[in-house]
Amino acid sequence: MTSARLPLFPLNTVLFPGLVMPLNVFEQRYRSLMRDLSALPEDAPRRFGVIAIRDGHEVAPSAIGLPDTASRPDPGPTAGFGADPAKSFYSVGCVADAATIREQENGTFEVLATGTTRFELVSVDSSGPYLTAEVKELEEEQGDGAGALASGVVRAFRMYQKRLAGARERTLATEQDLPGEPSVLSYLVAAAAVLDTPAKQRLLQAPDTASRLADELKLLRAESAVIGKLPSLPAVDLTRGPTSPN
Repeated sequence: MTSARLPLFPLNTVLFPGLVMPLNVFEQRYRSLMRDLSALPEDAPRRFGVIAIRDGHEVAPSAIGLPDTASRPDPGPTAGFGADPAKSFYSVGCVADAATIREQENGTFEVLATGTTRFELVSVDSSGPYLTAEVKELEEEQGDGAGALASGVVRAFRMYQKRLAGARERTLATEQDLPGEPSVLSYLVAAAAVLDTPAKQRLLQAPDTASRLADELKLLRAESAVIGKLPSLPAVDLTRGPTSPN
C-alpha cells in the first residue's frame, strides 16, 4: 500500500472509483482547498480525499437567523466533526480527481470530480485551513470467483431495475450495456443501487471485488423481493443519495 497525504473533503455520501461527483463548494474551508488545487501546475493532478461522515455534520453549524452575508467567525476545519475529527469519519474513502474547478462570481466553486482509488484513513491533521489526512491507498484485489459472481450481479441488477421502475410507475429506459470487468461493475452497481450510506460504505470497503459482488447479489435479491411487494414507491428518488450542499 502506498502512503500519501491528501486534502480531505468529508461528505454525507460515498464516492466510488470510476464514478463522477459534482460539487457546489461554498464553505470557506473548502473554498481554500479549491483555490489551492487550482493553483497547482496545469499538468499536476488535483486530488483530494472524499470520506463519508459516520457521526457529524457535513456543513458547519451557523447561527439561526443570520443571513449568509452576515459577518461571523470562520468555523474552522473541524467544525461539525468534534475535537477528534477522525472519529467522525469512516475508515475507508475514495481519492477524487478534480477534472474541472470553476470559481463563480460570488466566490463559490463548481467542481466536477471523478473517483479513482480507495484509501484507508491513517490520521487527520486539522492545523491548516482545511483538513488533511495521511492515507494508504488500497489496491483492488479480484478475489475468488469474481467473474462468475459478476454474471449473477448483472442478472440481479437488471431485475432490480425493472422492479424499481415498476414501483415508480415509470417505463424502464432502454437497457444499456453494463461493464464486463468485475471491479468496474461492482462499483457501478454499488453507486446506482438505492442504499443508505452505511450499506454503500460496506460495499466500498469490501476486502476484494468478489466479496463486494457477493454482497451486492444478496442486497439486490433482497431489495427486489421487497420492492416487488410494494404497490408504489413514490419517494424513492429521495433515497438514491443525499444531496450535498457542498
